[in-house]
Amino acid sequence: MIPVISVVGYSNSGKTTLVVKLIREFKQRGFRIATVKHHHRDVDMDVPGKDTWKHAEAGADTVVLACPGKVGIVEKSSRELSLDEIVSRISGVDLIITEGYKKEDKPKIEVFRSEVHTGLITPIGELLAIAADTDFPGMPVFGLDDARGLADFLVEKLSLTAGAHV
Repeated sequence: MIPVISVVGYSNSGKTTLVVKLIREFKQRGFRIATVKHHHRDVDMDVPGKDTWKHAEAGADTVVLACPGKVGIVEKSSRELSLDEIVSRISGVDLIITEGYKKEDKPKIEVFRSEVHTGLITPIGELLAIAADTDFPGMPVFGLDDARGLADFLVEKLSLTAGAHV
């Protein structure tokens, strides 16, 4: 199975910033990475007026946009899929990094900023590590900009290897 880690935290904590830094760090190490972003409300993933949008508006249940070097799939669903259901559709990568999914049972890294938050959103027992601007005794804590250190920790803790699942 492809390893999955979830970057969690309160809104505006810096989750996206950390995910982007981790992607770049792992890519420099030769890893193939997939990401899954959870959003709490419905969003439009297509551009209104474009051909693929017109296909979906006409009633297509799945719309695929294929071009040299990329494939995009937008699929209608009668319910919100679980993270495991989504992950089962991903292949050819060494690591899946999610943003959000704080309620799923995946290893988590919480992003915490002391000037914005008063406490963690995740119980300590569910966390692999914390990316923060303050200490949390007894927990691995990495600076908000320390993607290299956090990646080193994840490689060791989860026994990650570039090319293992490709």
